[in-house]
Amino acid sequence: MKPITRRKIAAFRANRRGWVSLWLTVALLGMSLFAEVIANDRPLLVSYQDELYVPLIETYPETTFGGFLETATDYRDPFIRETIEASGWILWPPIPYSYDTVIHDLPVPAPSPPSWQNWLGTDDQARDVAARLLYGLRISLLFGLTLTLLSSIIGILAGAVQGYFGGWVDLVFQRLIEIWAGMPTLYLLIILASVVTPTFSWLLGLMLLFSWMTLVGVVRAEVLRTRQFDYVRAARSLGMGHARILQRHVLPNAMVATLAFLPFVTSGAVVTLTALDFLGFGLPPGSASLGELLRQGKDNLQAPWLGFAGFFSIATILTLLVFVGEAVRDAFDPRNGINGANDEVPAMGDAQSVPATAPDALVSIQNLEIGFPTPTGFTEAVRRISVDVGPGEVVALVGESGSGKSVTALSILGLLPPAARVGGGRIEFRGRNLLEERPDALRCVRGNEIGMIFQEPMTSLN
Repeated sequence: MKPITRRKIAAFRANRRGWVSLWLTVALLGMSLFAEVIANDRPLLVSYQDELYVPLIETYPETTFGGFLETATDYRDPFIRETIEASGWILWPPIPYSYDTVIHDLPVPAPSPPSWQNWLGTDDQARDVAARLLYGLRISLLFGLTLTLLSSIIGILAGAVQGYFGGWVDLVFQRLIEIWAGMPTLYLLIILASVVTPTFSWLLGLMLLFSWMTLVGVVRAEVLRTRQFDYVRAARSLGMGHARILQRHVLPNAMVATLAFLPFVTSGAVVTLTALDFLGFGLPPGSASLGELLRQGKDNLQAPWLGFAGFFSIATILTLLVFVGEAVRDAFDPRNGINGANDEVPAMGDAQSVPATAPDALVSIQNLEIGFPTPTGFTEAVRRISVDVGPGEVVALVGESGSGKSVTALSILGLLPPAARVGGGRIEFRGRNLLEERPDALRCVRGNEIGMIFQEPMTSLN
């Protein structure tokens, strides 16, 4: 893993709200993926006549447990349950109902309020709300994540082609996207859903026709900016193909802005699926859906637990995705530098032990120490460097990239970044310590008494 990637991940982890939201989202997704283990009307394990059975994985006929039919065993049948418990035991999931299990032994008419038997109550068809909520959460998250992945692939490719080639390619693509984006997406979905019976894959493909345009503008703008850089022109002059330039030089730089949009694309997909299910144009009737649960809450105002369960589940998912998106944006956005103005600077050495200045030196750097605050702590960039430059003398600072050469030169003229912290030392120039000079005094020195020729890294570095 590259150091810059590690720093971005460390910055993301430093955002406590986004980091916790990510793990909560992963936990909810993990619970929903194993919904059959948590909520099911089939036992996890059955011990009958000293033999173990796993109904969760395998289907057994009733005759296996003393029944009379060769059909699949209904473990909620009182006769089957009594027969098994007479010669063994049954291990049920925490919620002994699936999303489509109709509970026939409710003490009150459906929808029934929350109880020890049904933690979140039942809906108007006597189905457990907690089980339907868990299965509906899986459908919503998988729908959102799958749509985000497919939309990102198409949107990034389309935006990259537009921005890289430009000209008539960009013009034609932009006009087509403007026409396509002007169509009323929700109305088209409702019209098509009234003609064809929608399924998960059908809704996914239909939403994909419109959702890919979300990332095109962002990627196109980044590629338009990146393709003008000198290292891209140098790659072209060396004969590198367009596909390799896009893959190697252009897309990695454009992905930074794209990553920040992905959680918001996911939340938009979840909201759209919920809206279609709420209006009755989404998944087929009987499917576990958060939107269908909200619609039941609207139709059964005397059962407020239905609306509350649907509302708080949707609100929780969207809030977590927004927090994750904000943390990703802040961590991967290169414009968000590390501002350590209020950070405490640790001691980096003995600032009192300053060597004597050479008598004929024009500029004397003595025990200079400079550091930068990072998400993982305070990092020293320059550690106790001492250099004297005399009249007519040429001094070269030689070192690998990141060793502090540029930071040392910038410190002479007071041009360090705002986050930099001088931990000790002196820079003597004509009897003055430049580190203690006021900004207006340094402006008089720059260009008049001390000049600096900056390097241009874009000609050689990516």
